[in-house]
Amino acid sequence: MFTGIIQATGVIRDLERREGDLRIGIDCPDLDLSAAELGDSIAVDGCCLTAVTLSDHHFMADVSNETLALTTLGDRALGDAVNLELALRHGDALGGHMASGHVDGVGEVLSREDDARSTRIAFQMPAGLSRFVALKGSVTVDGVSLTVNRVEETSFEVNLVPHTLAVTTLARLQPGLRVNLEVDLIARYLDRLLAAADPKARAVALESLIRAGLIEE
Repeated sequence: MFTGIIQATGVIRDLERREGDLRIGIDCPDLDLSAAELGDSIAVDGCCLTAVTLSDHHFMADVSNETLALTTLGDRALGDAVNLELALRHGDALGGHMASGHVDGVGEVLSREDDARSTRIAFQMPAGLSRFVALKGSVTVDGVSLTVNRVEETSFEVNLVPHTLAVTTLARLQPGLRVNLEVDLIARYLDRLLAAADPKARAVALESLIRAGLIEE
């Protein structure tokens, strides 16, 4: 599990093609790996990867063809910066929102506009994700936990404050760039539970969730 609170950014130093898929190596001088062990999960731009080698300031992870097909990791090149977060441990603060590191879809930057010291960015999202994205709800963009300020049928908008722009890679975003999206974990499981419910019970539950502002009508 992750929170979407980025702990450091890293730089891609290795991209090794291995029997059809990929092994990625990342330099991370600002990420504390002292408590990490082989096999631990590390979120890279919101993608949960398993560390297969570890040193003080570097780790490597395998990226399957499934992950390459469904995320933006296949777009990355040597020297690119990526957002990093270690998996939660018992007692860690849940500062953002619960995230699994399992990317739900790839979005695209539609627009970018300065708003005083902040920046507003609008994203196109796959149509199938729209029901999980609610006004003032949470969404993860390249591993960063953000609050939805506006949502339309196939797009949404967030506001990036100066701190987020300074400590993540989101300052680089420009129209046309692709990003990894993960919807709110609770919304995803609620949708699955409701899909299996009795139609009358589902209607009542949906109405309650809409009134509470947890999902969009």
